[in-house]
Amino acid sequence: MASYSSLCSASQTDTSRCVGLLPALLSVIAGSADVTSFLGLGLFSSHVTGNLVILTAHVVARRADNACLVLSVPLFILVLGLTRLLVAGLEALDLSSLRPLLLMQFLMLGGSFVLGLASGRHPAPEAPGTIVAGQLSVAAMAVQNALAELSLRGSPTTAVMTTNLTRFVMDVGEALLGNDRPKMAEARHRAKHTWPLIIGFAGAGLGAACFAVAGLKSLGLPAGLALLALLISLAARPVGRNQSYEALKPSTTHKS
Repeated sequence: MASYSSLCSASQTDTSRCVGLLPALLSVIAGSADVTSFLGLGLFSSHVTGNLVILTAHVVARRADNACLVLSVPLFILVLGLTRLLVAGLEALDLSSLRPLLLMQFLMLGGSFVLGLASGRHPAPEAPGTIVAGQLSVAAMAVQNALAELSLRGSPTTAVMTTNLTRFVMDVGEALLGNDRPKMAEARHRAKHTWPLIIGFAGAGLGAACFAVAGLKSLGLPAGLALLALLISLAARPVGRNQSYEALKPSTTHKS
């Protein structure tokens, strides 16, 4: 019979594999959500800076379809704050926040998909359904950004590729040109776990292709991927609030 320790080790390995998949999958979700919300709803769901730029351009051009953009920035901030309060409550009960936040993200993206479908193929930017669908998408990405900081501590950001790309290039440079072995090893380690997220954000291309074929039905892509992320988290054994992404990643060391 297998010993308790060996069963625990196998369970930890399964959890590591499940959690290790999530950052790259979340990156695909962010990329696809960003492009489908931009093409279909007129705003970036995870790119607050982009929304500010578009809003400024609309103001200068005296365009009136600004409600969705105006609401997106304060809503993003509000959802971040509320998510932090929720995580604090879960931590006080010694519960992991990963699954609740993934569930919230799925419900928000699913709601955006349903409202997007109800708005028709070419919805008016100021239509109530369009505005609410856009804000749900923004809220979902706010939850994801908080999730990466609070539930997957140690993971690269899953929605800000400028930061990841900069960090990756700097780490590759350090690994190739550095002269401090510990720093070189650390840089290689970070680069190893950053490049899948950069590739994953190419989900924006997948989202664009889906939008070209299916229009607002493409909002179902990030919603479906969010459901997949939730199911992956459910496949792992429950983890305590103090366990981080770093602790749960599969070990790179091998015993002789």
